[in-house]
Amino acid sequence: MTFQDAVAHQPLWVRLWLDWLLFGVVALPLALFIWKQSREVALAALIANIPAGLGTAWIYHYMGYVKLLGLAHIIFWTPLAVYLYMQIKRSDLPNWPRWIVIVALATIAISLAFDYSDALRYLLGERTATFSPLAN
Repeated sequence: MTFQDAVAHQPLWVRLWLDWLLFGVVALPLALFIWKQSREVALAALIANIPAGLGTAWIYHYMGYVKLLGLAHIIFWTPLAVYLYMQIKRSDLPNWPRWIVIVALATIAISLAFDYSDALRYLLGERTATFSPLAN
């Protein structure tokens, strides 16, 4: 079963959240390349998102749809969240990029709340895979 198949079996709110997550954390920060003052922020988001996505795919491939799936987010998005928070305070950042950073940061913070909670639950023993790609 592919990751997309596993996601398709999740409740509607999870599917909608994952759609928003892709938009708010991956697509929206790409708009930051438009403004010279926010290009480094866009690059930082891109640099963090690539290994976060690849790490999630790797965990799914080897472990299935487990509570540890967000570990790559924890590793790469926690420092990104701190960086984005610092960027919001910059006086030279125009309003549109500032709002994009705020939306991206809020999305990352919500995702990290789920990810930290799920990782803790995994460490406490909740290790059953909802769907396993190795079963097919």
